[in-house]
Amino acid sequence: MNWIDMRSDTVTKPTVEMRAAMAAAEVGDDVYQDDPTTNRLEQRAAEILGFEAALFVTSGTMGNQLALMCNTQRGDEVIAGADCHIVMHEVGAAAVLSGANVRQIPYENGLPVPERIRNAIRPDDIHEPRTKLICMENALANGRVVPLSVMKEVYELAHENGIPVHLDGARVFNAAAALDVDVKEITQYTDTISCCLSKGLCAPVGAIFAGSREMVEKARRFRKMLGGGMRQNGILAAAGLIAIEKMVDRLPEDHANARYMAELLKEISCIEVDPDSVEINMVFCKIDKPLPVLESLPERMKEYNVLIGGYECGEFRFVTNHGVSKRDVEHVVKSLKEVLEEN
Repeated sequence: MNWIDMRSDTVTKPTVEMRAAMAAAEVGDDVYQDDPTTNRLEQRAAEILGFEAALFVTSGTMGNQLALMCNTQRGDEVIAGADCHIVMHEVGAAAVLSGANVRQIPYENGLPVPERIRNAIRPDDIHEPRTKLICMENALANGRVVPLSVMKEVYELAHENGIPVHLDGARVFNAAAALDVDVKEITQYTDTISCCLSKGLCAPVGAIFAGSREMVEKARRFRKMLGGGMRQNGILAAAGLIAIEKMVDRLPEDHANARYMAELLKEISCIEVDPDSVEINMVFCKIDKPLPVLESLPERMKEYNVLIGGYECGEFRFVTNHGVSKRDVEHVVKSLKEVLEEN
């Protein structure tokens, strides 16, 4: 069955070109750093993202946790947004892997407030943990994009206090597309980054951790500790190369489809959606229907060959991606309207 899958952009499948490249990939043992395809991916990723070096890792979560492991010791503190991925969706890994405390700062719509970050930096007091890392996201998990001016202010105040910055850039290329800038305009305001290849860029597996050469070599050792020494992973890196070199330029198509979907949803009386909040490929909306209707909606939509995520925190999320066309968006909205009109 051909599903229209709008649960996430993690559901994207490798392109025909990726599959061919994977089949033909030249490989070696990456733990010995002699896998030529992985080496090429890491070199290109570093160049594109604007860092000295890069490391191919299994996931964005691993990339984020490597940043924490490299910058903290047990009992140190990390500053992060209260709703960020590191806090909400990484299974408490900061506590388990780094023994670090995460100081969670609430932000309206997830957008960092530099003054709150400044006030959260700990003084040099024997009673308090040491602030060792500040984490940002761009794009945010709520589909919004952090302005460059905000990133610059956070970066500068962090460095004034001798604290490095890590960017969860799972969708950093989406953010760059939304801001209409080269990705380096974003990454200049961070010391390390974790960047997913397996979301809108369509690679089947993997992410990039990038930073200084010294930081990447430190991360390489921790990656091995976590079981991330993948040996002949050039087969996966081949798809990652295509993702980072060829798939970035098509992301605005996903953004346009998301905005189009928001405009269509706005015409349904029981749906509350703000098209102006759709900055990348995510549409969030509220539906004014009884809870049983909302909870059953994912199952009902399957009858129309549509996969959507569940009802969470009062909202539904729809994510456009490489497998979703403008016509698919129209079908999803039409189907959703039919289901809702029945109840």
